[in-house]
Amino acid sequence: MRTEIATLGEFGLIKHLTEGIKLENESSKYGVGDDAAVLSYPADKQVLVTTDLLMEGVHFDLTYTPLKHLGYKAAVVNFSDIYAMNGTPKQITVSLALSKRFSVEDMDEFYAGLRLACQQYKVDIVGGDTTSSLTGFAISITCIGESDKDKVVYRNGAKDTDLICVSGDLGAAYMGLQLLEREKAVFKGEQDAQPDFSGKEYLLERQLKPEARKDIIEKLATANIVPTSMMDISDGLSSELLHICTQSKAGCRVYEEHIPIDYQTAVMAEEFNMNLTTCAMNGGEDYELLFTVPIADHEKISEMEGVRLIGHITKPELGCALITRDGQEFELKAQGWNPLQENK
Repeated sequence: MRTEIATLGEFGLIKHLTEGIKLENESSKYGVGDDAAVLSYPADKQVLVTTDLLMEGVHFDLTYTPLKHLGYKAAVVNFSDIYAMNGTPKQITVSLALSKRFSVEDMDEFYAGLRLACQQYKVDIVGGDTTSSLTGFAISITCIGESDKDKVVYRNGAKDTDLICVSGDLGAAYMGLQLLEREKAVFKGEQDAQPDFSGKEYLLERQLKPEARKDIIEKLATANIVPTSMMDISDGLSSELLHICTQSKAGCRVYEEHIPIDYQTAVMAEEFNMNLTTCAMNGGEDYELLFTVPIADHEKISEMEGVRLIGHITKPELGCALITRDGQEFELKAQGWNPLQENK
């Protein structure tokens, strides 16, 4: 069954996709259905706003990305930005540009993933827009969140001797992407091809259905730790560390042996004959949290499940370096994902 989007029209499609959305957050006063949403935040909160644009062929490939997963991921990557400011996401607006090859049923799938993410993270869909596109599918999501005024964490607060921490493990999303791209090339043009991904499920999940680290933000709050700086890892650990060091006017030392890597990531890197540390440092799309804390919090951080201590902040003149297992120093370079870079 395929229903052309033209049969519903723009407003019909919006009504169809947003039907039955109930507002859960107190700050959401009025959602979809008028010229603008109405939000109200208490005076003791800072309002956080982030926006993300995802383009077909640049940020996602529908050959191997199910639309439901894409909807989930599109929402979660925005939530991750709010958590990276030590905040809580509360509302999103969703704008879509669609070409004629997409049907109403396709959009139902996309919205099913989007709504599932919003349900899991308790975020309200309060508005958006749809329009036609000549070049496939484009998604623009704006997320609004809140944080206590004295708890917002920026990228520019890291100080000499602060400890550098990351949540989860790194490189898995990148290896998942390599795996999907390889299978796409192998099965090019074959209809109903079914690659065997058994034993590699974790890598695929990290690429196709990432999660934002709400749990880590909650653990930090429980331990009464406010990081001195924080970012989410979307473009690779190297790039994000350099952002923090540049904005904090600091240097850093990161130790290769402490970088958390999952077993499946290691196996896959070997299969592809790729350097494992390079994959973990530059892969991107892990959506883990990278943050710094004062050295006084060492004990609390060491006991925190799901967090690894990977290095420390130094004076700026010492620069930013990775210390290898055999004690060599390599200057950190931002080799993470850059969508504006020309393909050489």
